[in-house]
Amino acid sequence: MRFYLGTHQVCWLGRTDVPLFVSRVRLIQYRYDSLPAARGPWALDSGAFSELAAHGRWTVPPRQYLREVCRWLDRPGNLEWWAPQDWMCEPVMVAKTGLSVREHQIRTLSNYLLLADWCRQFPPVPVLQGWEHEDYLRHAEDYVAAGVDLAALARVGLGSVCRRQNTDTVERLVRDLSARGIRLHGFGFKVEGLARVGDALASADSMAWSLNARKNPPLPGCTHRSCANCLRWALRWREKVLRAADAARNRPVYAALFTEDA
Repeated sequence: MRFYLGTHQVCWLGRTDVPLFVSRVRLIQYRYDSLPAARGPWALDSGAFSELAAHGRWTVPPRQYLREVCRWLDRPGNLEWWAPQDWMCEPVMVAKTGLSVREHQIRTLSNYLLLADWCRQFPPVPVLQGWEHEDYLRHAEDYVAAGVDLAALARVGLGSVCRRQNTDTVERLVRDLSARGIRLHGFGFKVEGLARVGDALASADSMAWSLNARKNPPLPGCTHRSCANCLRWALRWREKVLRAADAARNRPVYAALFTEDA
């Protein structure tokens, strides 16, 4: 499993070669000529959660977003993949937009198809959205009906799971989709979630290290009041995540996870 260390510090692109996960929300705060050249691979988060939470809709036109992606391909460079302008399906987000889970799924698929058509040589990663187990299966069928073979792709995002990534519900979902040959990227999977399903994911990301650091004293030798913006802390936390994901390979998967009553 490939783990992308989430960061709100754009300068880290030039300071480390570990895979990073960086949001558009942060990147647009920098002039193009001030962006560091990326030392390692990184993935682009569209900033969907921030956009919908603030406005209840997408205010960034797809053409604008694609122009930004094209610029970032050149600088910072080393962009490994990018997310579309998807629509999360957590109840709080559905309430914010005033739309249904089904409408969020339709809009997520439509945006992916549009961006993929405009950028065929380097399309975005499709994202499966939903809330209940069957929602995700239906969304996967939507992609198939649109001519998208999810099992043939290197990565498919799994959305609206970060706040419940360590639950039986999400573990059943991940293992079900993985058994269908879909190589999933888990958005916001932390230590507990990866300890459960790290073996069934192609990749994952998280920046939970920052909150973890805020709740604890700084590392020895650090002079700042908090390590919430500290690369040393983040890299140490990343090692813990990788160990958890590795441990998942030896964790027994119980049949009860696949029953309706579990």
